[in-house]
Amino acid sequence: MRREEKKRGRNDLCWCGSGKKYKKCHLAEDQNGSFSSSSAQGVIRKEWIQTPEEIEGVKKAACFNALLMDHIRSHVRAGISTEKLDDLIRIFTQDHGHIPACLNYKGGYPKSSCISVNEVVCHGIPKNDVILKEGDIVNIDITSIVNGFHGDQSETFLIGKVADHAKKLVIEAANAMIEGIGCVAPGVSFSKIGEVIEDYVERFGYSTVKDYTGHGIGKAFHEDPPIYHFRNTESSRYLMAPGMIFTVEPMVNEGTWKVELDRQDRWTVRTLDRKLSAQFEHTVLVTQNGFEILTLTPSQIQAGKICHLATHPNNISIKK
Repeated sequence: MRREEKKRGRNDLCWCGSGKKYKKCHLAEDQNGSFSSSSAQGVIRKEWIQTPEEIEGVKKAACFNALLMDHIRSHVRAGISTEKLDDLIRIFTQDHGHIPACLNYKGGYPKSSCISVNEVVCHGIPKNDVILKEGDIVNIDITSIVNGFHGDQSETFLIGKVADHAKKLVIEAANAMIEGIGCVAPGVSFSKIGEVIEDYVERFGYSTVKDYTGHGIGKAFHEDPPIYHFRNTESSRYLMAPGMIFTVEPMVNEGTWKVELDRQDRWTVRTLDRKLSAQFEHTVLVTQNGFEILTLTPSQIQAGKICHLATHPNNISIKK
């Protein structure tokens, strides 16, 4: 039996977000074996929609991952090595009976997190000889596996007093993520995320990385759909629908969007011009009326907002 038939009753709301009962909307099409819904506005890929059980699994993983981010937050300071931070991430995760998703990812990634300092865009390998110092900016990207499901997020931290231009970049990278999340809603084209993010960062002369994207997430670390953080046509025909889960994680560069992969470790990605890069990431669920951020940390929930996100008109699910 196809999973759409398992998860949705005839009188439940249709998965497409139309607000109609399933039996009066896509039931007949589903029973005829179609796995996507097309209209003049675009295509909804039903295989990207998670079952209620899968959504609950991702929520639990995301909740733990957020707890982990708050746990590591107090340790991010000048004088600590990125390897020590990674050790703390691994120990906290394993002590809770969970698995760091990065560890041995694709049979080769050697650490439990990605920690990227200054011009490192992403996938920075934690090392004992990389010591955070006053003025650095550092992105910590963590993903946890909880009962077979994944939660994924990242934040960029300021180490002590940083230069004004570095602080500005970090603030606007956070706002760029917020802008991208803010347009998530049923029936919206996935290309809208990249459009609003790139429009936003270009106001400040920044660029968004094109070589790395956000992604669907669930039982697998990286699933469809890819989430582009720049204007594109590739994702324009695909529409969001309730039950889809994916990450929004723009990598915002101070200079060119072009990047370079380290030739030795084959993981570390740096800006081509060696200017600074900053990134923020959340795991997001499309709901019937908008979105829900699944990786809000306890401190963010207590504060009641992430910058202006709590007041965004689409945001009906954030706890205040």
